[in-house]
Order: sequence, then structure tokens, then C-alpha cells
Amino acid sequence: MPLYSEYADDILLRLLKEDDQSAYTEIFKRYSKLLINHAYKILENQDEANDVVQEVFLSIWNKRNELTVTGSLSSYLYKAVKNRVLNYIAHEKVVSRYADSISNFVENDYVFADSKLREEELESIIAKEIALLPEKMREVFLLRKVEELSYDEIALQLNITDKTAKQQVYNSVKILREKLKNFMGVFVW
Repeated sequence: MPLYSEYADDILLRLLKEDDQSAYTEIFKRYSKLLINHAYKILENQDEANDVVQEVFLSIWNKRNELTVTGSLSSYLYKAVKNRVLNYIAHEKVVSRYADSISNFVENDYVFADSKLREEELESIIAKEIALLPEKMREVFLLRKVEELSYDEIALQLNITDKTAKQQVYNSVKILREKLKNFMGVFVW
């Protein structure tokens, strides 16, 4: 019987693509705690960190046959967790901020029927629209609007120019405004 704990990551990946559940289990044992700690440092919530990592591993198992890993497995897993965390943050924090600002706008200028239900619907729409942004644009947008990094910090972190970072945020806000203006007539009267 093979001892999976002694296999290198590339061998485990090859076996995983061949539907070897023991290889998947070994990858999970090898990396799950590290990834949960990584997610926890960002989210500061153990349950949310566990959920994010579980989603990443579930996705890996479901897409094992077409999984393409360039570079090391650990880098791939950390990036997958980071992207999942950014999506989670987009859903939780950005949506909440936009919902709050839209809610304030509506409370001051318009009558709002069933405000809680409509606010939840709007939060869901905003989260979906953010998730539909191109990956790099979404990443820059979230770093600016959620993490509140400066354009210089974003440029340094993503190895792009600050001008590119500004343009990505500008483009994402323009896209979101355009898509959301179609929904505002439904939510406000």
C-alpha cells in the first residue's frame, strides 16, 4: 500500500486527476490547516475561514479532471483561497457598504416600500455584479474599496502601475454604475 504522505505534490496532483481519493485526502491533510490559518488572518472569523477552505477543496475535487496547476501546488492553493476570500469580502463588506449608502440615499430622497427585503435583493444584485467583473479588475476594485489600499499600495502588491490601478477602479465603478442604474427604477419610486 503506497504511503501518500511521502509523495511530492506533483505526484499527488497527477493521482488526483486520475480520481485517486487518497491523493485528494493527503493534499487536504497537508494544506487545510495552513490555508485555514491564512484565511483566518484576513477574515478574523474561524467559521468563515473554514467555509472558504472547504469551498476551495470542494472545487478542486469537482474540477480535478481539468485542473491545471502552473507552479507549485501550495501557490495554487493559496491563490485559490485568496480569490475565494476576496469574493467573500466582496459579498459581505462591499455589498454592505453600497447597501448602506444606497439606503441613506433612499431614506433622504425617496419613499421605500419593504426596505429590508429590497435592500437584501439589492445587496445580492451588487454582489453578483462585482463577481462578474473581470478577475484583475475585481481584485483591484476590492483592494481599493474593501481593503482601502492606496493606488500606490495596490500597484506595488499587484506589480502594476498606480495609473493602471486607478483606471481599473474607474472602469469597475463605471461598469457597476451602468449595470445598477437599470435596477434602481425597480427599487426606488
